[in-house]
Amino acid sequence: MSSLSLAVRDASTMLRRNLLHARRYPSMTLNLLLTPIMLLLLFVYVFGDVMSAGIGGGADRSAYLAYVVPGILLMTIGGTVVGTAVSVSNDMTEGIIARFRTMAIHRGSVLIGHVVGSVLQSILSVVLVGAVAVAVGFRSTDATVLEWLAAFGLLVLFAVALTWIAVGMGLVSPNAEAASNNALPLIILPLISSAFVPVDAMPGWFQPIAEYQPFTPAIETLRGLLLGSEIGDNGWIAIVWCLGLTVLGYVWATSKFNRDPN
Repeated sequence: MSSLSLAVRDASTMLRRNLLHARRYPSMTLNLLLTPIMLLLLFVYVFGDVMSAGIGGGADRSAYLAYVVPGILLMTIGGTVVGTAVSVSNDMTEGIIARFRTMAIHRGSVLIGHVVGSVLQSILSVVLVGAVAVAVGFRSTDATVLEWLAAFGLLVLFAVALTWIAVGMGLVSPNAEAASNNALPLIILPLISSAFVPVDAMPGWFQPIAEYQPFTPAIETLRGLLLGSEIGDNGWIAIVWCLGLTVLGYVWATSKFNRDPN
């Protein structure tokens, strides 16, 4: 077999391993999935009318539902990859990686298995949260097929970017608890983005914090694709953020993983 065929075979094996772990131990995935669902229901049914009126949309819960769903979908990805950081940290601290190093397997297949498995879990989580959003009244009637495909592509690209960052966080963490804490910004950043209120409605000193981060342009791009709002420069800014984070996370994770243990 060629080296490429061996790499694909080993990566597929590692992917199956990670998916089996996720199926056998679903508690973390379910806990992380419940957070965006609870936030969606909380902000729509408890704060929906007030929040909609506050951003100039009148006391219209359905309008605020449409506004908040894109941010919740991207928050779902941020929450899901926290589990990836914990899983990678467990592998590094429980000795299985040391065992893999002694076996004739492609060195990068372990990380590839984690990344692909995490991206699949992220997209599945987005689909489930999206189904809940549709069940409570979210509709995207104006989006074309091309816009839906672009929205799906953005979600996948964003999931890949955050997953590589989460893998790096897991590799540098001494234990699973530290990995969970290190990955916490991936959950906090959406809360201080344009997910729940427009950046223009925030205090002036806070607006740069919300604007100059990866979640806000991605949310605005997804919102424009699904709801027909203005995208402007957010589209290419979101892509640059995704590509930059992917490269950063890949270089960080692979350099740390390939470093021989002390």
